[in-house]
Amino acid sequence: MPLILKPVFQERLWGGTNLTQFGYELPSDHIGEVWGISAHPHGANEILNGPYKGMTLDDVWAEQPKLFGEFPTKKFPLLTKILDATQKLSVQVHPDDTFAYENENGEYGKTECWYILDAKPGAEIIYGTHAQTKEELEMLLDARRFNDLFKRVPVQTGDFFFVPAGTVHGIGEGIMILETQQSSDTTYRIYDYDRRDHQGQLRPLHIEKSKAVIRYGDDSPNVLPTVEVIETHKRTTFVQNHFFTVVKWEIDGTLNYMKPREFVLVSVLDGQGDLITDGEIYPIEKGNHFILTAEDLDNVFEGQLTLMISYV
Repeated sequence: MPLILKPVFQERLWGGTNLTQFGYELPSDHIGEVWGISAHPHGANEILNGPYKGMTLDDVWAEQPKLFGEFPTKKFPLLTKILDATQKLSVQVHPDDTFAYENENGEYGKTECWYILDAKPGAEIIYGTHAQTKEELEMLLDARRFNDLFKRVPVQTGDFFFVPAGTVHGIGEGIMILETQQSSDTTYRIYDYDRRDHQGQLRPLHIEKSKAVIRYGDDSPNVLPTVEVIETHKRTTFVQNHFFTVVKWEIDGTLNYMKPREFVLVSVLDGQGDLITDGEIYPIEKGNHFILTAEDLDNVFEGQLTLMISYV
């Protein structure tokens, strides 16, 4: 049976209350992230159904490897979250696997991707830098010439961005995204608009580590999605690489879903309907997150549903 997951809410300085549109009861007025599918120790989801009810995903991963096809890593590989940026996020960068393993206690690096769920008019992100050499990058950073350094990109609902480790990035005000990422919580903050936290303190920056991992030069590795119409359904494949594959399904009616890997991560972005797995019916709706496991061999989606599905 699928593993249906209880969301984990993360309070953030830049968060708000917009995530209520997914049907969530938020524990505060500053919720910036909901971790929908996570086995990370900073926020592992609780299982809500079946024989593993009450366990957390990290424990199920460790104790029931057959559910995941005996996946060949010790740690769960991916994390799915929804972010609500009511203010600008800091400008930041993430390390790759090698740097993180050596400098962050064996943590995964963090390659990620963003699907823009909503963006107010004029919204923009920071994506990459204008620096062409390491020397230029460090000169602009040290001089705090951020307007000369950061590339700004306008965004709108439905846009998709692939953000490899080493890419300077920052989510702007008024943007909500679904993020699929490696299961990592390592972030190096480059610039935070001289913003102070609730205690009046400047948040720490990580300039030296940032300099060590930032990619410079041509850093626009964006991907072209491929769109297919299958009967009454629309499948958009955004990205396929060795970190993750991310696919959006817009379902109208009945879809006999052929699971492409031993386990897949599913987030319901819109609509409602049913998941029918091995004859059992599970009502699903906007805001739900679940995993189809290696044991879920016969899967059908019915209804009007927009799903984001990811897997390694």
